[in-house]
Amino acid sequence: MALFPAFAGVAEPGEPPAGSSEGSRKELDWLSNPSFSTEEALLLHQRTADVANLLPEKSPIIRATSRSELSGESDTDGSLKQSSKKRKKKKKKHHHYKKTKKRTKGDSSSSDSDLDTKHTKDKVAGSGRNHEKEAAASLDKKTSNLTSNRSVWLDDIQAFTADTFRVDKKPDPANWAYKSLYRGDIARYKRRGESCLGIDAKKQCITWDSSASKRKQLQSRPERYFTKNSVKLLNTHGIRICNKSSPSDPATLLSVFQMETDEPSDTTEVNPLGIYDPSTTVWLQGKGCKEADHEPVNTQQTVEEPGININSTLITKVEEHNKKVRENPRDINAWMEFVSFQDELMRGPGLYASKGEQEVRRKSLKLVLEKKLAILERAIESNPSNVELKLARLKVCTEFWEPPALVKEWQKLIFLHPNNPELWKKYLLFCQSQFTTFSVSKINSLYGKCLTTLAAVQDGSMVSHPLLPGTEEAMLAIFLQQCHFLRQAGHSEKAVSLFQALIDFTFFKPDSVKDLPTRGQVEFFEPFWDSGEPRIGEKGARGWKAWMHQQEKGGWIALKPDDDEEEEIDDDQEIKDKTLPKWHIWLDIEYSREARQWLPWRPDKTKKETEEDCEDPERQVLFDDLGPSLIQLSNPDLQRQLLYSFLQFLGVPCTTKLFPSNLYIAMDENTIFDSVLADEQPLTCVDFPLSGFSSIGHMDTMRRGRHHVGHYREGEEFIQNVFHVLFQLFSGKEKANLAICWLQYEISKVVQCLQTKNKKQLKAQGRKSKKLAKNLLKAPDNRNQLSLWKLYAYLEWLLGNIDDARKVFDTALCTAGTGGLKSPQLCSLTLLYAQLEVELLESLEGAVTSRAVHILTKLAESGPYVPYSGQVLSVNVLKARKTYDHALQDSLSKTPASDQDQVSDANQLVNLVGCYALFQYLTVGIDAAVLICAQTAEKLGAPAPQKQENPGENLGIQNFPAALEAVTMLHTNLLRFHMSISVYPLNPLREALTEALKRYPSNQSLWRSYIHIQRKSHSASKARRFFDGVTRSTDSLEPWLFAIRAEQMRKNLIENVQRADAGEIHSTIPETGLTNRIVALFEHAVQSENGAHCPLLWRMYLNFLASQGKKEKSKGLFYKALQNCPWAKVLYMDAVEHFPDQLQETLDLMTEKELRVRVPMEELELLLEV
Repeated sequence: MALFPAFAGVAEPGEPPAGSSEGSRKELDWLSNPSFSTEEALLLHQRTADVANLLPEKSPIIRATSRSELSGESDTDGSLKQSSKKRKKKKKKHHHYKKTKKRTKGDSSSSDSDLDTKHTKDKVAGSGRNHEKEAAASLDKKTSNLTSNRSVWLDDIQAFTADTFRVDKKPDPANWAYKSLYRGDIARYKRRGESCLGIDAKKQCITWDSSASKRKQLQSRPERYFTKNSVKLLNTHGIRICNKSSPSDPATLLSVFQMETDEPSDTTEVNPLGIYDPSTTVWLQGKGCKEADHEPVNTQQTVEEPGININSTLITKVEEHNKKVRENPRDINAWMEFVSFQDELMRGPGLYASKGEQEVRRKSLKLVLEKKLAILERAIESNPSNVELKLARLKVCTEFWEPPALVKEWQKLIFLHPNNPELWKKYLLFCQSQFTTFSVSKINSLYGKCLTTLAAVQDGSMVSHPLLPGTEEAMLAIFLQQCHFLRQAGHSEKAVSLFQALIDFTFFKPDSVKDLPTRGQVEFFEPFWDSGEPRIGEKGARGWKAWMHQQEKGGWIALKPDDDEEEEIDDDQEIKDKTLPKWHIWLDIEYSREARQWLPWRPDKTKKETEEDCEDPERQVLFDDLGPSLIQLSNPDLQRQLLYSFLQFLGVPCTTKLFPSNLYIAMDENTIFDSVLADEQPLTCVDFPLSGFSSIGHMDTMRRGRHHVGHYREGEEFIQNVFHVLFQLFSGKEKANLAICWLQYEISKVVQCLQTKNKKQLKAQGRKSKKLAKNLLKAPDNRNQLSLWKLYAYLEWLLGNIDDARKVFDTALCTAGTGGLKSPQLCSLTLLYAQLEVELLESLEGAVTSRAVHILTKLAESGPYVPYSGQVLSVNVLKARKTYDHALQDSLSKTPASDQDQVSDANQLVNLVGCYALFQYLTVGIDAAVLICAQTAEKLGAPAPQKQENPGENLGIQNFPAALEAVTMLHTNLLRFHMSISVYPLNPLREALTEALKRYPSNQSLWRSYIHIQRKSHSASKARRFFDGVTRSTDSLEPWLFAIRAEQMRKNLIENVQRADAGEIHSTIPETGLTNRIVALFEHAVQSENGAHCPLLWRMYLNFLASQGKKEKSKGLFYKALQNCPWAKVLYMDAVEHFPDQLQETLDLMTEKELRVRVPMEELELLLEV
């Protein structure tokens, strides 16, 4: 056999050819190299010999060296190890050489060692072929010469251009152990031990070693305490150390758990490698396990893994969650808690990862979402009919899927659960906020489909799905949401028509159709709607029922219309100044038409008008637009809710609040921060509910604000007609409540005039309001209504007629009788009268003999009222205090008989506490008054001890939240007033407000008071911490809005100080980065669930960025806002104001999405040409 099989076919001169025998060639087939070329090898050999002849001096040295190495290596195996160690040392010594040089040197050394090994074998075999030795020695000599001179690249050697290859002396076993070289297919662990799997569990070990470079890097660089991994280590729990021996022996040492155990691992058929814990193994076997048996084993295993040592608490929580959902897969709350736990889990280090992986691993949002999705899909498998889990899954999938796929999933879900109103609400909001597929007509028809489906479920005509509780209330909420959607999209006429139709459909329904299903009733209602008869809010409206009766008798009798007051008072000139920019003129005309043309247009038969005479076809409302949305309301409370919602929609302030489902979607006006007369009158400041919701006819940009007070003449007549129709529907207390709403509307217009400080407008509005108040009080039913007398007196007081207001108050108190503290209306009237009088005081000196103390004393005496004569007896003050104390104790311990009595008693308690606290404030001091409010709040907030003994007993007011909230308002308002007239620390008021806001985070009045007292504070850190805490603990949007407002007020204050023209200014408020802080607050707010679809929040954000001069960022934010609120027309109008050069693009976008554009660009061009 030849030493070099590749040269086996080449014979030296004088020797027989090596390949003469066929058998010998076949023998060497397994050693042959198919890519080796004999000619090239001979050529290389010849060149080596030439080089050797050119350098005769160095050849003996090289030969001697190679022979000595050969002889040294052939002696013992130990010398081989020594030479390898020397080579390693040499490599370490010259590690700073170039990479190319290092690679060439390694190649040459590897070939050298290869040749050395072959020489050794040849010598042991006793072969006498010297020509192969000489050739190898000369080749070695040539290679070493080249290496010693310079680095050699394969490209530089011309002979190796064809089939070049190199020998890899460091092979990777993964190349032949696995199917592919992709790192994901190669195992990251290494087995320790040589025994077969399953024989000896003690010798089987798997290590997750990191690479050598990482290990070296970790050893060479010790980490400081502030690094990421050190902080993570400090935040985790340490290893538990316990004493295995008895605690009585003091000399024993505490022992740490051993890493190895002598007990054999549980290797069974389901756990052949022993890698599962005992509970998982038992579960895989389909058995149950006792917690006590496996608890110590779990603890042992928890300590064994280094990655689990640090995260023992999280491991325990994971096991608990898994156990819960495994043992009770029907528990929906357990699944949802498990999903929420993933956020907490990803905040800490990885549980089941090695130490190196924990340091390198980056937690991503996508990973969390994928884990949540997997858990939810497993939960849905166990609970296929649960809607909550499916909604949570869709919420997670929003981050992964495209909008068309999401819409299909929503449609499947709605098809499976058409009787679920909460699901419909979320589906409508989802479709409403998808910019790519949004259009007004599509969403409006979707609302109609939703209400039609729920009405069929309510009627029982949809037999496949039962009626869920609360469906009727949810249907009204969806209807109101549809009306506000149309208002915000600019289609005011359709929204008003919807309200008109449903009120007629509910309150004026003929008896003959009441037993029909909803769709049948709608078919009978359509002829009435298309007949042209007057509707609710129009002159001569009689209702659907009267029209049906008259149709049966033979139609209506034509009456001559009244020609009175036909002259137009309003100025019809739309363009007042043509020199203004085009965008400014467009905004003026658009706003003017929004304010004047929100009523549906109908042809006037007396003027012989037809539908073709309408200049704007969009002002006409067809029955097809509103027919599908008509629903039946059988609950009287929901019917009243519909009426008050309509009044609120028109701008009439009512005590009734909107449904929470569409609360923040409809919030689009900046009036939420307006403290109406709060600084001048802190005790009696007007608190209109639901500020922040613009009424019909008011669509103002952020910078302009409201242009006018109330409505124009047509709108005011419409509201007046609505009230006249509603007065015919109700009587008694409900009728009085409607009158109170009407008078409150007039007072709100007076307050707006006071805010604008327009004396001429205030005088005209005051004259109209007083006329209405007197007309209401002249009605026989209203003469004894103390609530109306109270509002009329308050109106006179606001107008500045204090003496006239006192006469009205005194007259009302004289005619009220001797009800005393037992009459809620009398207490309310007396409280307002006393508060107005207290606000006139400049100090508390002489307050004991003031008119306010006289009023409160006469209330407690329960006798006939005597007007104030200038003095108050001390005896009467003492008697009154005792009377108030007894009345308060009786009221707190009273048990109401019904819900209506509960509401009445709650109002009575609030008025009583207000009178008593004000009385103590004037006669004793502020501390006594605060004590009354604090004691009452404590009793209202804490459950009574009797409730624990008798769970079934109803204790009424003691758990009534509205009473507690009202008492808190009285408390804070009294403290604010006292601070305005005397010196008093701020801390009691701040503490009272913070405690109240933690309990009522959506109370706008309390937030206004809080930012009012914090606006001039030197340090904002306390307020910022408080805002941060409240926003984390509640889903309400008010904390975000007022936190932003507080920072904006602070920024304006600093800018005013720095811009002051008073020489050199040294700022005493050390604030930097306020702009970035405000932007961060906005970003966090719009990412919340309620804030993402709140038009007001996006408008504030857009206005702030535009005010900072960041035009490009503002444009990007505008389009981002449209992705979440594409229906809000005010956003587009704000964009026209901020980006006037893009007027045409904005109008095109509004037209594409079918938002109402009342002034097209073509019409504007014609108006400018005239």
